[in-house]
Amino acid sequence: MDRVIYTAMTAANASLNRQAVTSNNLANSSTSGFRAQLAAFRAVPVEGETLNTRALVAESTPFHDENMGPITHTGRNLDVALPQNGWLAVAMPDGSEAYTRNGTIEVDNQGALSISGHPLMGDGAALTVPPQSDLTIASDGTLSALGAGDDPTAVAPVGRMKMVSAEMGSLLHGDDGLFRAATGVLAQDEQLRLTPESLEGSNVSPVKAMAEMIANSRSFDMNMKVIRTADENAQKANQLLSLG
Repeated sequence: MDRVIYTAMTAANASLNRQAVTSNNLANSSTSGFRAQLAAFRAVPVEGETLNTRALVAESTPFHDENMGPITHTGRNLDVALPQNGWLAVAMPDGSEAYTRNGTIEVDNQGALSISGHPLMGDGAALTVPPQSDLTIASDGTLSALGAGDDPTAVAPVGRMKMVSAEMGSLLHGDDGLFRAATGVLAQDEQLRLTPESLEGSNVSPVKAMAEMIANSRSFDMNMKVIRTADENAQKANQLLSLG
């Protein structure tokens, strides 16, 4: 009976992990540039002195849904939408670089640009602009600033965002939601062009995610029922043996 319990336990654990992935996807259904994680199950045959029909379950998240989310024109001058394999570079506290498709750029009162609290990278350094200036972003990532009270013709370029190109499958997904290159730092892609004043939405379908959560919950309940049934059978077998 312990073999049945252990086999069902691995399946129940896989359902829990898949539920965690689905919950994370649903929580990010409104996060700009978010790509849904895809969970997968695989059978692991049990080797040993037993029948070859037994198999355990292993779960993994080997890839993401690489379909782009919907592009929405926001009219905000610091919103950008990237092409299919385009990424913005941000600086990490340890000095390394990470990559994101979230195009919601913020600027503080000191003129430092950031995305989700991480400094936005330019040409070898974090980008800063003149404080309280009016900013515009060109399709090649060039930032132009117009100081408060300046003549409209005084617009001047102040930097260029670092944009890189990489397939999602070649990057490592961190727990912080950012991606990193296995080879270190990616080079600027001069051919990339973004869409100013727009944002790419999440490609997560809330309806689909809710249906997956219900299916995962039912799968977990089914496996727990198998465990309870095996435990009850073991108890009854022990009672029969004690009578004998």
